[in-house]
Amino acid sequence: MGEFAADRHVKYILSVEKRKDDFESVVMEHLRLNGAYWGLTTLDLLGKLDAVDADEVISWIMQCQHESGGFGGNIGHDPHILYTLSAVQVLALFDKLNVLDVNKVASYISSLQNEDGSFSGDMWGEVDTRFSYIAICCISILQRLDSINVERAVNYIVSCKNVDGGFGCTPGGESHAGQIFCCVGALAITGSLHHVDKDLLGWWLCERQVKSGGLNGRPEKLPDVCYSWWVLSSLTMIDRVDWIDGQKLVKFILECQDTENGGISDRPDDAVDIYHTYFGVAGLSLLEFPGVKAIDPAYALPVDVVNRIFFGR
Repeated sequence: MGEFAADRHVKYILSVEKRKDDFESVVMEHLRLNGAYWGLTTLDLLGKLDAVDADEVISWIMQCQHESGGFGGNIGHDPHILYTLSAVQVLALFDKLNVLDVNKVASYISSLQNEDGSFSGDMWGEVDTRFSYIAICCISILQRLDSINVERAVNYIVSCKNVDGGFGCTPGGESHAGQIFCCVGALAITGSLHHVDKDLLGWWLCERQVKSGGLNGRPEKLPDVCYSWWVLSSLTMIDRVDWIDGQKLVKFILECQDTENGGISDRPDDAVDIYHTYFGVAGLSLLEFPGVKAIDPAYALPVDVVNRIFFGR
């Protein structure tokens, strides 16, 4: 098994932020807040969050907030529930949730809940169980779960459960590992995992492991490092993580590294990016890989950050 190039990954993440004019940065301009969450959480998992200027990051994040209380993916971009969660998560990393008007953010999120309990992503009304998870995760970090109708939110998620034990983006939608994480994560946060058939879902998830050791998101698809998170976090939350071969998955993740310049790609020998770097490191964290801090499978934040939020330690 190859070495884990942690120091090179740190250098790669720090270099991405400095390259404001290259192609990768330009095409990601509209979701830079997501990129900040991926990169900064990776740094924290590797014990290197102090390598960035916290005040500079926080100042930029607050410039992305709108009057509505929601956050856009960058300065001057429209607010969306997705970027709002990333903003809250990054502020939590730096222990700076106190800079927020929590009631204002909670009001923005609650305004996106629909009568059936689902959530829209923004004012244009797209509905997806991703947004249910995002709303519940974000509002829970802010400790304002009472500002949404949790019972209806849970019932909507349960209505998206399929006969294979998985979950789709809307009722009747195909089961997908990404959606399963969102639904299981939301149910975990709300104390509603009794709605999950853990053995049935566990089998569907463990069958995502292919011969290379990597995981895919649906049957007959190629493996992808990002599913090291989506699948493994779900298996962790339902206590079935030992149903896959962890060592083979570690080997697959390590094979997707650029050991010279840093970063992790979706599959071996492909181009690296910040998204797959984060999810590769997060997967290693769930596998208790040496030198990587523990990550919470529901909140997608380091365990010490989650403990600080809820237990003050």
